[in-house]
Amino acid sequence: MLVLNYSHPLTQEQRTQIAAHCGVSSLEVRDLLAQIDRARPLADIAQELANAADLTPEAWQTTPIILNPPALAPVALALVAELHGRCGGFPTMLNIRPVAQSVPTRYEVAEIVNLQTLRDAARGRRI
Repeated sequence: MLVLNYSHPLTQEQRTQIAAHCGVSSLEVRDLLAQIDRARPLADIAQELANAADLTPEAWQTTPIILNPPALAPVALALVAELHGRCGGFPTMLNIRPVAQSVPTRYEVAEIVNLQTLRDAARGRRI
């Protein structure tokens, strides 16, 4: 299982939560910088972010990938579109949320969302 992390570094606790959600004993996490120049076209940025993962065309299509997207929504959406093209479908992604009433604020893995499954279910609701 490969986690492409374009957000804050994942804690050991979060890594353990991801592994438990996925039912795996080990993860490979690639921390990838997502600081971008907003004056540049999103398509170029998305391509560069995907290239930073350093995967072959075969690996994009065969490696089980979980995406921790960049926090900036337009960049995240452009990256998802780029990954869809490379993988042949939508990626699975992390949903990380604050732990209620934690002081200082801590974050936990709320769920792992298969975006392709969401898309397929939505397709059935198309009228």
